[in-house]
Amino acid sequence: MKRRHWLLVLVLAVVLGCKSESQQVVVYTSVDQVFSEPIFREFERQTGIEVRAVFDTEETKSTGVLNRLLAEAARPQADVFWSGDPVRPVLLMRRALVEPYVSPAAEGLPISLAGTWTGCAARARVLLVNRDRVAASDVPRSIRDLADARWRGRTAIANPMFGTTTMHVAALFSVWGAPDTKKFLNDLKGNGVKIASSNGEVKRLVVAGDVAFGLTDTDDANEAIKAGAPVLVVYPDQDGIGTLVMPTSVVLLRRRPHDAPGRKLVDFLVSAEVEKRLAAAAAYMPLRAGVPTPPNVRKVAEIRAMNVDYGRVAAEMERIQPWLRTWAAP
Repeated sequence: MKRRHWLLVLVLAVVLGCKSESQQVVVYTSVDQVFSEPIFREFERQTGIEVRAVFDTEETKSTGVLNRLLAEAARPQADVFWSGDPVRPVLLMRRALVEPYVSPAAEGLPISLAGTWTGCAARARVLLVNRDRVAASDVPRSIRDLADARWRGRTAIANPMFGTTTMHVAALFSVWGAPDTKKFLNDLKGNGVKIASSNGEVKRLVVAGDVAFGLTDTDDANEAIKAGAPVLVVYPDQDGIGTLVMPTSVVLLRRRPHDAPGRKLVDFLVSAEVEKRLAAAAAYMPLRAGVPTPPNVRKVAEIRAMNVDYGRVAAEMERIQPWLRTWAAP
């Protein structure tokens, strides 16, 4: 009887352990924790599935969790990658680390041809301008103005080795070509551009008046506007190459430890509810018709967006890393 008792205890432990395991999902994300964590908590409330999230830091945005996913390729620990841009998932796709999955909740959203990633709420790369430092007649209209001699030492960009700035530079390589893009970046250094630790730091430099304007993302720019800072937002190059628009993107990872919970989380993250939450909390630009656009942000359909191939941008991003590392060195 005693032996049967311990056998029953062992069986129950295994069963309960399996049940507990099935009610978890692991997500790696480069979407700001202040915005993504409440979304994970709401998913837990609605489904009863525990979310174990790994977040990027502001300084290593996108690069940190991407490198972790690559390092864990032989033994995946994550089920879902929720990226703040559409290019990092392509790097995972190129290494066969993503499982195709078209969510039933993704109607009306851009989906890759292979069904490997789904784009949702987007941000744009904008110029944040301090109105106290820049006259209305001198407001910059192009990213090329960052290299204009009249603004020498008075502009800022985030370190191009990380985050959305890396994607932006790679997009320029794909649109302008290597010679013109390298010249532009060298002109920036020659013009004394400040290399900030992050897009958030660019925002802080502009708000403080330490620089006249800088290149950042719409969510960071919106924080400055909400705080009442004397700033305005310019969607650059509307008469040229256009403004870079970056959907967030969600992928389901191969050989994930939690199958069904991973799919459920993907379904939730690409839902209209989450687009609405990101728009309201972080000034993201909804890609669905019918989801309200925040008052401080322009609709995607209202701007001239840069015409880029995300696959090509991903390839450029890998190719230019050695050159960028040298460029960014002190």
